[in-house]
Amino acid sequence: MKLTIKRNQADIKGLFGGHKGVNFSLYGRVEVTDAEKTLINKYKVGDYILASYERPVKGSEQSISFHITTNDIINGKSVEIGNINTLLELEDAMKSGCQNLKSLLSVMSTFGGEQVFEI
Repeated sequence: MKLTIKRNQADIKGLFGGHKGVNFSLYGRVEVTDAEKTLINKYKVGDYILASYERPVKGSEQSISFHITTNDIINGKSVEIGNINTLLELEDAMKSGCQNLKSLLSVMSTFGGEQVFEI
């Protein structure tokens, strides 16, 4: 499994061409092996939420809400934000979600078999 993350930024222009700040975008996509894809399909975990992120927007009743499902991260998930700190937090959520997927796949691969733990 390999996670690819892309960060981009775009200047926000005002009505008369003035600089109004920067908007950031974050894109993440995970590449899975055929064996991993088989497990995902077999156990039907495409809609399984790997990570969630929610944060209120300052001075507003709105919040930023972001969920990553197995299918989202396999197909590629993109989000646009206006704050670099939020971008970093969302990136951490993506990484954490992929770690969750890796753990989930590890458990799924052991069904029908046996594991021995030395204690």
